[in-house]
Amino acid sequence: MKAFLGSMTGRVFATLLLGILMSAALTQWLADVERQRVLERQRDQTLMERAEQLIMATEIVPAPARRAYLAVANRPGLQLEAGPRHPLAPLSTNFAKTLSERLGEQYAISSAADAPPACAHRPRVPLLYGLLSTEWRGACENLNVRLRDGAQLHLSVLPPRTLYAVETDYRAVIALFFLSIAILAYLVARMTTRPLKQLAQAAQDLGHDINRAPLELTGASEIRQASAAFNAMQARIRQYIFQRTQMLAAITHDLQTPLTRMRLRLEKVADNELQERLIGDLSAMQAMVREGLDLARSMDTTESMQCLDLDSLLDSVCDDAADASQAVTLAGRSGMALLGRPLDLRRCLGNLIDNAVKYGQQAQVAVDRVNGAARIRVRDAGPGIPAAEQIRVFDPFYRVETSRSRESGGTGLGLTIARNIAEQHGGSITLANHPDGGLEVTLMLPEYYPGK
Repeated sequence: MKAFLGSMTGRVFATLLLGILMSAALTQWLADVERQRVLERQRDQTLMERAEQLIMATEIVPAPARRAYLAVANRPGLQLEAGPRHPLAPLSTNFAKTLSERLGEQYAISSAADAPPACAHRPRVPLLYGLLSTEWRGACENLNVRLRDGAQLHLSVLPPRTLYAVETDYRAVIALFFLSIAILAYLVARMTTRPLKQLAQAAQDLGHDINRAPLELTGASEIRQASAAFNAMQARIRQYIFQRTQMLAAITHDLQTPLTRMRLRLEKVADNELQERLIGDLSAMQAMVREGLDLARSMDTTESMQCLDLDSLLDSVCDDAADASQAVTLAGRSGMALLGRPLDLRRCLGNLIDNAVKYGQQAQVAVDRVNGAARIRVRDAGPGIPAAEQIRVFDPFYRVETSRSRESGGTGLGLTIARNIAEQHGGSITLANHPDGGLEVTLMLPEYYPGK
C-alpha cells in the first residue's frame, strides 16, 4: 500500500477519491439540511391549518360539551385544552404570529411563558447517512386562545415523537457509495497516469536498447507531443552514438597503420635494451587504442537482446579463462534466465575475471540468487583497493598506483567497460574489500520474466 500511494497513480487516486468524497459528503449534507428544513416547514404549516380548524370547530360546540369534544378531536402534535395557562408573554414566534393573522382580530392569541416539556426532548434528525445528526427545529410552544364568546383555551404545539417508524441501516448504502467512487477514482487515475508510465518505461528501455521501436503517437494532444519529442530525442541520441563510434573506429583504424610501421622499424634498432623499451611503449599505445574502441563499443547497443541462461554463460566464460591458463574457479548456480546481449555480457564478465587474475593472481567466481536478481561475485587474492578509491576506479583510465602498477598491464578501462554493460542490462557493479583479504567485485543482474 505504501508503494502504491507513493506512485503517481496512487497519489492521483487518493486525491480524486478524497476530493469526490468531500464533494459528495458536502452535497449530501446540504441536501439533508434542506430536506429537513422543508419537512419542518411543511409540518408547521399542517399543524397551523389543523389548529385553525380545531379552534373554529371548538367554538361551534356548546360550552358544556367542549371538553368531551377536545378529548376525541386532539391528535399527536397538537393539543387543545379548556382553560388558559399563565403567565402570558408577547407573541414571539412565527407560528404564533401567523396563526393570529389567520384567525383574525376576533380571536386573541397570546404566548405562554413556559414551553411544553416535550420541547426538551426533541428527536434527532439523521444527516449524511446517519453519520451526523441534528435536532428537530419545528414549532414547539404553548399558546393561549380566547374565543369570540370569551372562552379561554390552551393550545400546545408539540414536536413529533419519532421521525421514522423503522431505523434505517445505512452501512450497505455507504459501502456501495464508497466502492463506486473508489472504482471511478481508480479508473480515472489509471487513465491519467498510463501515458506517464509508458513514457517512464520507454525512458528505462532506452538505456537498454537505443534502437527500440519509437513510441506510438496516440492519446491526448499533450501526450502525443511528449511522445514525439521523446522519439526525436531517441533519434538524436542514436545518431550521436553512431557518429562517435564511427569516429573512434576511424581513428583506431588510421592509427593501426602507422603503429604497425613503427613496430616494423623498431625491429631494426640495434640496441636491444632500447628496442625492448620502445616496443613496450608501442604495445601499450596499441592496447590503449583497442580498449578505447572497446569502451566506445560498450556504450553501443546495436546488438539485439536475447534470452540467456546465466549458468551456461558463466560456465563458458570461466572455461575460456581456464583454457587461457588463468586460475579461475566457479561455485554456485543461479537457475535464472537473463535478457541481454551475449557478446556484451561475455566482455563484462571477462573483464572482471581478467582484472582479478591480473591484479590478484586468481579469480574465485560465485553466483547465487538474491531477491529475484542474479548476484555474481568475483574475488581475487590481491591487496585490495582503499575504500576512498573504490568509486574512482570506474573512471576511464584511472589507476590505483599504490596497489596496482602498470607493470601488471592494462589501461584502466576494464571496470569502466564492465559498468557500462551492466547498467545497460539494468544491473550494477560494486566493489568491496573482502574481510579475508582480496577485492570482491559484485555484479547484480535482474532476472528475465517472459511476457512481462
